[in-house]
Amino acid sequence: MVNYKVTLHTDDRVAAGTLNHVYIKLVGTQGESERKWLMGLKGAKAFKKGAVSSFTVSAPTSLGQLVLVEVDKKAFVGFLEDSWFLSMVEVKSPYGDTFTFPVHRWISDSNVHRFREAAALRVLDDKHHLGRYSREQELKVREEAYRWHVYTEGLPHCIKAEDLTSLPCEVQFSFTKSTEFAFTAASGLLELKLKGLDNCKKGWTNIHDIDQVFCCKQTDIADYVQKHWKEDSFFGIQYLNGVNPILIRRCTELPKNFPVTDSMLFPSGQMSLDAEIQKGNIFLCDYKHLDGVKTNTINGKTQYLMAPLVLLQKTADEKLMPIAIQLKQTPAEDNPIFLPTDSEYDWLLAKIFVRSADFSEHQLNTHLLRAHLLAEVYAVSLLRNVPMVHPLYKLLIPHTRYTLQINFLARNLLISENGSFTQFSASGGEGMLTILRRSLSAVTYSSLCITDDIAERGMQDVPNYFYRDDGLRLWYIIYRFVKGVIEYYYKNDQEVQQDTEIQKWISDIFEHGFLSQASTGIPQSFTTLAELVKFVTMVIVTGSSQHAAVNSGQYDYGSWMPNTPISLKRPPPTKKGEANEATMLETLPDINVTVQGMATLWLLSQQSSDFVPLGVYPEEHFTEETPRKFIKIFQAQLEELSNNIIARNKKLEVPYTYLNPREVENSVAI
Repeated sequence: MVNYKVTLHTDDRVAAGTLNHVYIKLVGTQGESERKWLMGLKGAKAFKKGAVSSFTVSAPTSLGQLVLVEVDKKAFVGFLEDSWFLSMVEVKSPYGDTFTFPVHRWISDSNVHRFREAAALRVLDDKHHLGRYSREQELKVREEAYRWHVYTEGLPHCIKAEDLTSLPCEVQFSFTKSTEFAFTAASGLLELKLKGLDNCKKGWTNIHDIDQVFCCKQTDIADYVQKHWKEDSFFGIQYLNGVNPILIRRCTELPKNFPVTDSMLFPSGQMSLDAEIQKGNIFLCDYKHLDGVKTNTINGKTQYLMAPLVLLQKTADEKLMPIAIQLKQTPAEDNPIFLPTDSEYDWLLAKIFVRSADFSEHQLNTHLLRAHLLAEVYAVSLLRNVPMVHPLYKLLIPHTRYTLQINFLARNLLISENGSFTQFSASGGEGMLTILRRSLSAVTYSSLCITDDIAERGMQDVPNYFYRDDGLRLWYIIYRFVKGVIEYYYKNDQEVQQDTEIQKWISDIFEHGFLSQASTGIPQSFTTLAELVKFVTMVIVTGSSQHAAVNSGQYDYGSWMPNTPISLKRPPPTKKGEANEATMLETLPDINVTVQGMATLWLLSQQSSDFVPLGVYPEEHFTEETPRKFIKIFQAQLEELSNNIIARNKKLEVPYTYLNPREVENSVAI
């Protein structure tokens, strides 16, 4: 008899163990073992949480090179089936060979589950019929588990799931994450000491009352926002380092629907707009996707959402200052261009309408669409089309953690008919879908790649743009890591072209994520190694650093409601000179809308205790030495960047922390 030492690793997470009987079969190039019940001296403790247990499996003759293991479990008679999180199976042959079978998933039924040997180099050149059979069988099961669903026409498709329990176990929250998230969602109003105000449909009568609510729970940056929100310089810097840093662009030509003149901006003739544009000192923020959107009705009152045009100027002291605001897209007598020289409340109210527009633009386009919905598309296509031992799967699977469940919850708790965004934001309901469709139609591949996006928006040399500085450094660190790993497995363009699994992955993304729109520039197939490396880099950046940049600061910048009103309940001024403090207070959202918005932003900004930082891989999918070496280099470069960011931030009045790798999660998990 030929004896193989089989070691099973049960994960260390809460409730990972099983009390069921566990069975295994080894399959090799020269035969297979009998299905064996793994019964040993440890008894029920053999597969408890964190257990590493070894057994002997025998075969009459050598099985050759092992290509897969078959694992299943059965409940004791009279007992219920439980769930078991198996991390890995290791098999040592009597000839000195070690075979590793990564699992990293829940097994919740009594079916036979097949797992291939880990060496991905063998995967790419696997002609053995057993390996091919296992691969095709795995993908068939995955295609059934991860089905596409059209949530609504004109938006990226998502995973089909009737409820949370119908999501595959391997993509669900951990027990810790589920418990904390449920507690956070339920306790947000209590935690912020806002309970009782969530049903108050009255308006604010003075700014000090807002201050009293805000003081319940502050962050250092939120406190700074509350003190400086009226300042023009702070209004400008939020376009660089706030939660929506991808809208602003250098203005090379004034839009025809924004008739700003020199006499408006420079009445003493000290400079001209054309000259400032030529010098590269003028910047534009255009909220055209919001134009004409049907707005919400909240507390029986029509809400208002503008589609502003904002002009900013870089000053000699390197500040970015707003110099003109037009609140609607079409010039008209009742659509004045507001200026810093206008009365205090004319100018302040204009900026409030811009900040409210920025809330909807940020939440729907920058955050929901470009981070959450597209990350889900990348994940579903990966899980449908790429087997577990494929190098692309190993590279990307850590960057999909919790994404499918968090998006399911978003569709049901935030943007559903009774969701908080639908109920309490100006763009909730029909308007939300209009903005999302318009935003998707405007997405381009280059706009998803920060290297290209910064260049296209002309933002390469703008001072104090820390989103750009940190984001570009992260892109290049991730790019070098991806390039090293992918070029280890693929030696030339032809090997990429012939890999049917990655070709199906990108094909599904193009069809289900970008609705087969060639104008997006999204690849429909990969023809070169360089194309594959860039796209995979973009996918990792989207789920990690880009999501962190547009998510983590939401409570910091939005908890002081006047800085980021989620809705406004009066129309904008149609002529100058009539606004005052009372007008501003009457325009701001009602008390219940304010506190619901604060609670939602607080929830979306909370970090779970099982947070996994960028570049940390608790589940070891790669077994080969070379990719493991690249991971160590990747982690060292991230640590160096983190230290550099911390050192820089000590010198800043408002530190930019959102792209510190230690604070960036591996995936869209909140």
